Amino acid sequence: MRNILRELKPKVHEAVAHLPLLPRALRLVWTAAGRWTLAWAGLLLLQAVLPVAIVLLTREFVDSVVAVVGTDVDASLQNTRAPLLLAAAMAALLLVAEFVRALAQWARVGQSEMVSDHIRGLIHERAAAVDMGFYDSPGYFDILHRARQDAQNRPIALIENLGTLAQGGVTLIAMSAVLAAYSWWLPLVLLLSAVPALVVVLQFIVRQHRWRMMRTTEQRRSVYVERMLSTREAFAEVRLYGLAAHFRDLFQRLRAKLRGERLDLARSEAWARIWAGFSGLLLLGGSLVWMLRDALRGSITLGELAMFGQAFAQGQKLARTSLENVGQIYANLLFLGNLFEFLDLEPGIVDPPEPTPLPPRIDRGLVFRDVTFTYPIGSRPALVDFNLDVPAGATVALLGRNGAGKSTLFKLLLRFYDPESGTVEIDGIDLRHLSLAELRRRISVLFQVPLCFSATVGENVAYGDLLDNPDSNRIRAALRAAGADDIVGRCSEGVDTMLGPWFGGTELSLGEWQRLALSRAFLRDADIVLLDEPTSSMDSWAEAEWLGRFLAHVAHRSTLVITHRLTTARHADVI
Repeated sequence: MRNILRELKPKVHEAVAHLPLLPRALRLVWTAAGRWTLAWAGLLLLQAVLPVAIVLLTREFVDSVVAVVGTDVDASLQNTRAPLLLAAAMAALLLVAEFVRALAQWARVGQSEMVSDHIRGLIHERAAAVDMGFYDSPGYFDILHRARQDAQNRPIALIENLGTLAQGGVTLIAMSAVLAAYSWWLPLVLLLSAVPALVVVLQFIVRQHRWRMMRTTEQRRSVYVERMLSTREAFAEVRLYGLAAHFRDLFQRLRAKLRGERLDLARSEAWARIWAGFSGLLLLGGSLVWMLRDALRGSITLGELAMFGQAFAQGQKLARTSLENVGQIYANLLFLGNLFEFLDLEPGIVDPPEPTPLPPRIDRGLVFRDVTFTYPIGSRPALVDFNLDVPAGATVALLGRNGAGKSTLFKLLLRFYDPESGTVEIDGIDLRHLSLAELRRRISVLFQVPLCFSATVGENVAYGDLLDNPDSNRIRAALRAAGADDIVGRCSEGVDTMLGPWFGGTELSLGEWQRLALSRAFLRDADIVLLDEPTSSMDSWAEAEWLGRFLAHVAHRSTLVITHRLTTARHADVI
């Protein structure tokens, strides 16, 4: 016993250290599914009381049967009413227990769905709030992976464990009261028989959590390799270069390693559970021998013996289950720590306390002043003491070798990052003094690799300015400005044509997707237009036609164009 308590002590200390997470988890569940939780808790309380009533009826039923058996035949027939009524009552209680269990399961499903969706929403909200710099860190993806895994079931599992613990606790107290009527030490034996199981649970919960933390990167790598084998984006190169066998082998090796370690943990836990169960059975056996001795001496009736044995067996099971639930609560708190670790991430790029408003019209233009910037995981600066002046209403073409920092300028203008030194200014106002939402509303961008939304043509364009709820006329005007109106003409349902393979839509060429993305950029009535390689996927004749429309669209706007095509650059005011 001393060794068991010595092993249990550090686990208890570690569990206490995680208790502050419990109120936060409970608030999260209550916020998401308060009514479902109340209904479920009431049903659990009812489930806790019913087994005690059944045990007490068992005593009365057995004693009534014994009384009938001890009489003559005529008396037996007359006295069968009491056993039959008791049997009917027990059957009714068992039926009620099944009905309550079914209702509790229904309530649990409702609660689970509400909580799961609520947590997904919190994860999506936090993922949308963090800076782009987080996405440069492998550690961020480890945290996100663990949060996503644990978001699905940990909060509900925690509440279920608490509910089961409360239900078992009520039943256990009642069972202990029944046993204590015969001997004060029997309830203590119940608890001691469950201690070895608690030690096993806590020990392997800690080991499993540490293993998960250490193997997150390998788990993410296996997901990545699986994507290489099953996504459309990877299909062409994987098939062309015969990489499927390589990725299959890599996936199997990764999974074999993870599977082997999980099986080692499970095997060790299984042996420990067998030992714990054997210890509990020894105590149960000793208690049964004691009860049988009293029955043979006539100290207790057969009904009391039956009730006593049933109460002790159920009580031992409940004690072991309750202590295991304590262990599972601890496990869920450990893993919920991963979720809360993600939800507690704070962006570094935020609005100033009192944002400076931008003027209604940009009169002086954009300025990069002595800007130095290095990416969070970069080994060398992307920009060093960089200076650039973009006059208001001018179109400026940026040319330079790959890696010179051209796309970085756009990210700094959008405040996806802040420079280490120097300033980026609009009309003399440092971007860090502006509201992020207002800044980004005044800028329209075509990124080098635009998103291909699996949505209708109209939705693909409307995403450029959803807040303004663009109508069909604005959408068609944006399509014309980008030279994409011919794409609509070839689509069977016009702007209502579904695009992309995800939902059985029409697939477009890379150049067509690019022009659709240009339409999205042109939809927004922005003061500043940023285009990163806008004609890279266009044919030369399509480029010539588009340039005329482009110059008309960006007239009187401050425009930065990154390009490697001199045919595009020569139409700019400044190169």
